[in-house]
Amino acid sequence: MKAIILAGGLGERLKPLTNTTPKPLLPIKNKPILEYAIKNLKKNNITDIILGISFHADKVKNYFKNGSKFGVNITYSVEKEPLGTGGAVKLATKNLKEPFILIWGDNIANFNFTEMIKEHKKNKATLTMALTLREDVENFGVADLNNKQKIIRFIEKPKRDQAPSRLINAGAFIVEPEALNILPDGKSNIERECFEKLCGEQGKVYAFQHNGYWFPTDTLEKYKKAEKELTEWDI
Repeated sequence: MKAIILAGGLGERLKPLTNTTPKPLLPIKNKPILEYAIKNLKKNNITDIILGISFHADKVKNYFKNGSKFGVNITYSVEKEPLGTGGAVKLATKNLKEPFILIWGDNIANFNFTEMIKEHKKNKATLTMALTLREDVENFGVADLNNKQKIIRFIEKPKRDQAPSRLINAGAFIVEPEALNILPDGKSNIERECFEKLCGEQGKVYAFQHNGYWFPTDTLEKYKKAEKELTEWDI
């Protein structure tokens, strides 16, 4: 199974760190953020990786090259103009006919993709989404699940006592190619215009609970928290 890592964002909320360094190359414990995702895929025997990049694309390419030094095969999908997450995924998957892993490149997590793939196949899912537990649900979209672990909908930033669960989108997915058919051409948001539309009682969007660590790094505050608290990397 191929994996696509979206790592093309401008990193506006990480300025001034991203003025000259693309977000995927910002270091956490002396390793670029994106390197953690690649090494975790390798740990799960996922070695065919497409990096979706745009801002400072040459710097990212110069660091990761063809992936051989990490034991993987890396190719690149480069946005010439901003396409949003939906457009970027459609561009990266234009030749894919099989299910694929999709990861947001600004999270550091030890996802168990081996088990996630097994669950995806067992459920005959169209989309399997990794969810992680959070107490501060008022800051996120929170998943509402039925008793079969299907995701019915997301409730955006609910009060804690009104949240349907404590599970939020962790930014890792297994996607069947046909799921992307509902996306428009050009720029789009894959979560709003695809994933959320696929949810529901009759849908085939299943949850996979991620119980390992999860550090988002999309703001300066979160980046500093990851740098401080990430003390062990088990690969």
